[in-house]
Amino acid sequence: MIYCYDGSENGFLTAFLLAYSDTDAVLVSGQFQLPFGQEAVTVKTDIERAKNVRNRLLSFDGQCMNELKTLLRCANPMRDNATFDYFKLIATKKRPVRTMLAEDVVILAKDLIWKVKHELEQFRGFVRFMESASGALYAPISPDHDICDLLACHFRARFPQFPFVIHDVKRKKSAVYDGKNIFEAPLENAEVVLSADETAWQELWKNYFEHVNIVPRERLKQQRAYLPVRYRKFMPEFH
Repeated sequence: MIYCYDGSENGFLTAFLLAYSDTDAVLVSGQFQLPFGQEAVTVKTDIERAKNVRNRLLSFDGQCMNELKTLLRCANPMRDNATFDYFKLIATKKRPVRTMLAEDVVILAKDLIWKVKHELEQFRGFVRFMESASGALYAPISPDHDICDLLACHFRARFPQFPFVIHDVKRKKSAVYDGKNIFEAPLENAEVVLSADETAWQELWKNYFEHVNIVPRERLKQQRAYLPVRYRKFMPEFH
């Protein structure tokens, strides 16, 4: 049976409860094509059931919900089933399993978690903010994984005096910091009026980037290793 849930944490926990005893269970979220001959059920998120499942899993492993939050941010198409298999192993063993590296499901889950955390760490240096005419900062990003709100928490700590918007253009959503609180909001397109100084600052940064480069000693392959091409779309120094 295929169990389709809404991609949320509570949705996953509800689907986990329904699918746990199904040896042929497959979990999916978002759009998918139903294989020929397969049956699917749409799981309606049940907050109370999800709470009970959460408490039960936490009794086995007090850190597993942090792993669940990270796994559900991953964009890998294997995410849903990898997460289900990992948490099913926790429920079966009734204890933490993250050190059981002989288990393929553990290795896969740890790999997906690493991918999300690694991209988050990279984007802390990759985000390029622009100053708007209102004084608020705006940064478009297009990460592989759903990390927009986590980046907002990082930059609020970095410069709490500046309101900002981090716009995930791929997922058409944003994380907004208003100077006090962070909240998420849908955002399909953004028309930003730049401040009078922003264009000059961008040109200054481009000029610095060009002149700091030593042409006879270029290491483009190494540069791509440190800064993958797919992350350069919104970096002014590459345009």
